[in-house]
Amino acid sequence: MAGHSQFKNIMHRKGAQDAKRARLFTKILREITVSAKNGLADPAANPRLRSAIQAARVQNVPRDKIDAAIKKATGAGATENYEEIRYEGYGVGGVAVIVEALTDNRNRTAPEIRSAFAKFGGNLGESGSVSFMFDRVGVIQFPKAIATEEAILEAAIEAGAENVESGDTHDITTSPDSLHEVLATLEKKFGAPESAKLQWMPKNTVPVSQEQAETLIKMLDMLEENDDVQNVFANFEISEAVLAKLSA
Repeated sequence: MAGHSQFKNIMHRKGAQDAKRARLFTKILREITVSAKNGLADPAANPRLRSAIQAARVQNVPRDKIDAAIKKATGAGATENYEEIRYEGYGVGGVAVIVEALTDNRNRTAPEIRSAFAKFGGNLGESGSVSFMFDRVGVIQFPKAIATEEAILEAAIEAGAENVESGDTHDITTSPDSLHEVLATLEKKFGAPESAKLQWMPKNTVPVSQEQAETLIKMLDMLEENDDVQNVFANFEISEAVLAKLSA
């Protein structure tokens, strides 16, 4: 789990600079559609769909839009076919980057992802070229106010979680296979989490200079602003001194 806290803090910092709400809604609703299409349309019987709907509620996506996204996947007019694709490559400083996308046209998406890497000194690689540097884990996130660190830790261990880190939120890490089992147990005790999904966690992190950090953040921003991109993960580490300069 090396680099987890630092990486999490960087992503939280970037969260304040996320794309406009309309773009965020599009990504969330697309995930709901794909989840419903690949499983059952009943959230109670489809953990991935349940997690996607919860993410929508956290972002205040209107209920009618959530219902419409589910109907789009299951109704007679369900003609949209989204493909899940993972892109891997390197940013400046040898930083490994994983991009997860949902697209209905990979011939559109691939050149756009490649362009974002190239524009900021990176290189898009082959599938598997960097994923070995990450662990595939489940992450369940609860708001800090939901319970004490001790209560969350005890409940998570009993549910079969692998790790708990409490800061601005309670982040509970699980194996990929046990994510939904642990989630179901914790939901009974604490209610719905803020998010619950599979993520790529870096095994080790790569220190970057201020200049490299600025370039990497611009690249990540460009990737995240792409409507087809759902998630972006990277293994860079920013020192407190550099982070203070970037925040100034």
